Amino acid sequence: MTVLTTSPYAWENWVSYFKDFPTFFQGFLFTLAISVGAFIMAMFLGIVFGSLSSSKNKVLKIIARVYVEYYQNTPLLVQFMIVYYGLPLISNYVLMPSIYWTAVICVGVYHGAYIAEVIRAGIEAVPTGQTEAALSQGFTQAETMRIIILPQAIPTILPPLTNQVVNLIKNTATVAIISGADIMFMTKSWSAMNANYIPAFAGAAFLYFIMCFPVASWGRRIEEKNKSAYSH
Repeated sequence: MTVLTTSPYAWENWVSYFKDFPTFFQGFLFTLAISVGAFIMAMFLGIVFGSLSSSKNKVLKIIARVYVEYYQNTPLLVQFMIVYYGLPLISNYVLMPSIYWTAVICVGVYHGAYIAEVIRAGIEAVPTGQTEAALSQGFTQAETMRIIILPQAIPTILPPLTNQVVNLIKNTATVAIISGADIMFMTKSWSAMNANYIPAFAGAAFLYFIMCFPVASWGRRIEEKNKSAYSH
């Protein structure tokens, strides 16, 4: 019995965790809120810059590439430091985003660069003849992209897009560095306060899993449908 009560896996540790589970659930809801907000921003930026990357206009293409390359080659943690600590200093404390909006902006803009590449690949998978035919029928470039190209690109885009959504959800954990009350921050704070690490981090892993697994499973089903359609 001594082993059971002193082990990090002891039943008493799990009882303590479940007693305080409402605290972790609050972190779960905050993580979910960040994920939704960041996903909306990332999708908007991904569509815009993915379309620009496929543009024939060199200036627009360069702008898109600068955005994509910068965010793909710098750590997300750096973006949090710049926005949360640097922006108030640069603006003489006029711009002071909250922890929530810092997370939404940083995670959204960061993953927007990756989603832009997914969108670009999907657009380029559509035969160029589709664009030429649409333009010859009087469609503008924007109308061609919105009505003709993007709908056809969706089956190609969705599987890698779901991977990016899963990565986005997991990367919201970076908000803990600025004391955002997400799953990871609640887990670190509670486990340090109670010297009870195994249940806390196992619980955190489970909470991330129940957010990510349905998205990943849906992406795999779409990918299998695409493979089945192409094989016939």
